[in-house]
Amino acid sequence: MSALVLLPVALIVGCQQPAEGTSRAKEQSENITTAPNYGTVFLGPGDCGSRDKHFLEVPCTSEKAAARVIARHGGRQSTGPACPLVTDYVLHISHGYSPVDEDGDGDVGQGYACMRNLEPPHPGDPGGGGGPHTVVGDCVYRAGGGQVKETACNGAGRHPPGYRIESAVLHRSQCPDTTDLYVQLRVGKPVGCAHHI
Repeated sequence: MSALVLLPVALIVGCQQPAEGTSRAKEQSENITTAPNYGTVFLGPGDCGSRDKHFLEVPCTSEKAAARVIARHGGRQSTGPACPLVTDYVLHISHGYSPVDEDGDGDVGQGYACMRNLEPPHPGDPGGGGGPHTVVGDCVYRAGGGQVKETACNGAGRHPPGYRIESAVLHRSQCPDTTDLYVQLRVGKPVGCAHHI
C-alpha cells in the first residue's frame, strides 16, 4: 500500500469560479444590497439573488436570478451551522445598512447564505470541483505544503485531478488497503479514502 498522508485539507469556500469570470472571493466581498419588497428576510431561505456588480436579491422568476438560498444563518460561518452538502458557494453577508431590509430599520445583520445555482454548473455536487465541503466523489490535487485542494473531476478546473475520494470512514484504519491518500473531511465521517486517478 502506498499511502501519502496529506492532512489537513485546506479548502477555501468558493473553489469554483462563478459565471462571467468573477472570482468567488471578489463576489463575496462585494457590497450586498437588496431590491424592494423581495422576501421578508434579506436573502432568506428560498430567495434568489443576481450576480451583477452588487449581489442583489431578486424574484426567482426574474431573468437576473442566478442562485437560490438553500439555507441562511446569522453570525460567522466558522462558528455557525454547516451549509447543506449541495451548496455551490457561500455568500458572506456583512453587517451594514440597506434602504430596504426585513424589518425596515435599515440594518442588515452579519451572516451567510448557502447558495445553489439555478442552472448548472453545480460545483457543490460530488466531483464538481468546488462548494464549501469535500465529499465522497470529489477529486483533489496536491497543493504543496502537505495540503490538498478540491478540483473538478472532469479536468475542467485550473488543476488536473490527482485523486478521487471513494469512501468516508471514522478512522484511517477503516480505509481499504488500496488507499493512496487520506483526506480530512469537515462534515460527516472525518476521513476520506482517496485513490489515484
